[in-house]
Amino acid sequence: MLGPSIMPGGSPSAWEHVKPIFQAISAKTEDGTPCCDWVGEGGAGHFVKMVHNGIEYGDMQMICETYQMMKQGLGMSNEEMHQTLIEWNKGELDSYLIEITRDILGYKDEDGKYVVDLILDAAGQKGTGKWTVVEALDNGQPLTLIAEAVFARCLSAIKEERVAASKTIKGHTAPFSGDRKAFVNDLRQALYASKIVSYAQGYQLMRAAAKEYGWNLNYGGIALMWRGGCIIRSAFLGKIKEAFDKNHDLVNLLLDPFFTKAVDDAQASWRRVVTSAVNMGIPVPSIGSALAYFDGYRSDRLPANLLQAQRDYFGAHTYERVDKARGEFFHTNWTGRGGTTSASTYVV
Repeated sequence: MLGPSIMPGGSPSAWEHVKPIFQAISAKTEDGTPCCDWVGEGGAGHFVKMVHNGIEYGDMQMICETYQMMKQGLGMSNEEMHQTLIEWNKGELDSYLIEITRDILGYKDEDGKYVVDLILDAAGQKGTGKWTVVEALDNGQPLTLIAEAVFARCLSAIKEERVAASKTIKGHTAPFSGDRKAFVNDLRQALYASKIVSYAQGYQLMRAAAKEYGWNLNYGGIALMWRGGCIIRSAFLGKIKEAFDKNHDLVNLLLDPFFTKAVDDAQASWRRVVTSAVNMGIPVPSIGSALAYFDGYRSDRLPANLLQAQRDYFGAHTYERVDKARGEFFHTNWTGRGGTTSASTYVV
């Protein structure tokens, strides 16, 4: 139904006075539920809207990476891609951004030329994606996918520099040599799995901010607000709501049974897409970073033990040990010349 998604925050008492107005003008889900509810205290509404826009950056970039894989990697025509997205929008990828991309790829001007091919590949931005990434850094959250989406726009903006570099720097790449139809299906599944990671990271940031600022966020309600009237509207937001309705303390969407299975089912396709992109020399920064985050998050041991040793070696920053209690810190005199003095602060 028509109308915007509205994410109000601030005073709970004030919300009761404006609630009928806001919910009357907001978008509605198919069952008539308004895509508007009180988000939380203080600036919670603005923060959630910012994260919404950050996820939007990620979704758009991943669709663009998929488009480049189809166009440059597989040699698909605009009409073939248009028809592909028509089919994708009937399944788990059903969303506003897939809808408009479908329409864009099929649109021709009065001369019969595809408009998308006439548009300069230098992206603009208003800043909300950047702000989301800055907040993630301030809160120590690994918002890798959205960060790469922001940097991809920055890279696109240096068009003249890229054109000059393309004449000098050559990549050792290989053309695609597999089953084209099967790979299109791989792209669909890789996009879906990466999209799940994007929302998982966005929700991790909101949880960290809620803890930092003392907000009482309704995570399932936020997903419901995003089901209509906003750019990241998609079919699977209902599943996010269900996940948080079942477990309000869910620390990561990837741990919910539905999303665990969805990503596992897509994992082989996801890896084939990233591998093929590397071989073809096609950049997939957001899809690739999503897979790297997935592999990092599911790892019970990362190489940060070596990193901590390096920090202690050059700066006496200390480290914890696996055979000692958390919170107990140690310093090694690695060279025999450094003495026993260690840094006085330790920040995780």
